[in-house]
Amino acid sequence: MPGTPIDQQIQQPPVVLCAGGHDPAGGAGIIADGEAVRAAGAHAVTLVTCLTSQDTCGVKSILPQPPELLAEQWRRLVGDSPIAAVKIGLIGSLPLLETIAGLLPGRGEVPVVIDPVLASGAGDQFADAALRRALSAQLLGRCALLTPNVPEAQALTGQGEPAACAEALLRTGCGAVLITGTHAEEAAVVNRLYGPNGRCRAWRWPRLPYQYHGSGCTLASAVAARLAIGLDLAEAIGQAQTYTWETLLRARRTGRCQLTPDRLFGLDTSPAETR
Repeated sequence: MPGTPIDQQIQQPPVVLCAGGHDPAGGAGIIADGEAVRAAGAHAVTLVTCLTSQDTCGVKSILPQPPELLAEQWRRLVGDSPIAAVKIGLIGSLPLLETIAGLLPGRGEVPVVIDPVLASGAGDQFADAALRRALSAQLLGRCALLTPNVPEAQALTGQGEPAACAEALLRTGCGAVLITGTHAEEAAVVNRLYGPNGRCRAWRWPRLPYQYHGSGCTLASAVAARLAIGLDLAEAIGQAQTYTWETLLRARRTGRCQLTPDRLFGLDTSPAETR
């Protein structure tokens, strides 16, 4: 029976609930979430918001899943596992967004990280104006951290400069905003964390020479996993950036176009030796 002395010896890693799309190519979405969470020593339970037809070159189509199915799965997972953090990526439809908004825990109960996936790395658009407005109105105020890249921050706010974007996003009620600089016109990648009272902290990373599939998913999930483990927000963000940069440095060519981050580089995934 659960709770016996022998049962108490079984490892119980922190559990992260990840909601996002399924990428058949394995570079982004739920597969990226699960690998990044596992690499941090936590465990991912997953909800697929959308099935997609895509490869490393781009997205052909997305198929949002029935909201009632997502709600049923969410309730079963929450009832079964002690959720220590939530990560939300691609949503895909207004009914799914409204369903997620109704299921999220109250502010402060569990840290929520939102990666506002509005487009793929190849530029394919996932969210229309109505979905962007609903995201700002119903979800952003519930999260501890929002992780848009510069184009996503601009699309959500109508502002130009990262500082102005962050100011507008913080007004929605989200706890902090990490605007990533992978799409910016700068020699280095500069990621800027904006918190309450106008505080800003920046990290600079060497810009790598290729394009990558799933870097945003990797970063947001890595932060969520570290929050689940118990790190504070600034430490979780710092460690997650280092980890993400290392996954890109070790990225592999699994298809014709964008590279796939090696999110399990620190784990022994080699086959056992035959004796």
